[in-house]
Amino acid sequence: MRSAPPGCLALVFLGALLLLPFLLANAMLAALGKLGLGPATSILAALSIFLGSAVNVPVTRIEHEQTVEYLPNRLLGLHRLFSQSVQRRTYTVIAVNVGGCLVPTALAGYQCARLAMEAPSILPAALLALGINVTLCYFVAQPVPDTGITMPAIVPAGAAALCGLVLTPEWAPPVAFMAGVLGPLLGADFLHLDDIAEIGTGMASIGGAGTFDGIVLSGLVATLLAPGAL
Repeated sequence: MRSAPPGCLALVFLGALLLLPFLLANAMLAALGKLGLGPATSILAALSIFLGSAVNVPVTRIEHEQTVEYLPNRLLGLHRLFSQSVQRRTYTVIAVNVGGCLVPTALAGYQCARLAMEAPSILPAALLALGINVTLCYFVAQPVPDTGITMPAIVPAGAAALCGLVLTPEWAPPVAFMAGVLGPLLGADFLHLDDIAEIGTGMASIGGAGTFDGIVLSGLVATLLAPGAL
């Protein structure tokens, strides 16, 4: 039995790592295509998610009785690239991430409008799917000190896809995406805002854990898991 030449395994892993971004981008475009978006619009939406993941928009702040740590570069996502001395302050800034929250929420809103115009009879079932996912995300999500509100992304993704397939099989992709995005946004983030005070961080970014944050990932995975294209 001949063994592989030294270094071949390393080359295979390197090749897989180089191909991974292209595979992820292709999966994202495939998911967006199942939502009724054209090729150009899908590319624009994907770029908005990628580039917007570096931008956090402050919306409010929560005061603390004690000081918390804060990375100034985090507002533009630069803390991932550059080291920065830690500052301290007595409040937590609540921000929304453009690529991880605002863009997918806009896409979910488009799907809601689509359903209202093309299949209004589906709306009650779509709202039920959303309610199920919001409730599930609320109970599964947990505040983690110095990190934020965390939850396995596959949980809302799987639940949203299952709800779409069972409740609205003919419109499973848009319903799954809507429930997959808005479920964690409402159930895991907004309904847990009161827990931010216990986290002890200078900034809490909704959808700001990176390009494939739970909100984006759950919506796209749910769409891919729901077969069919409309």
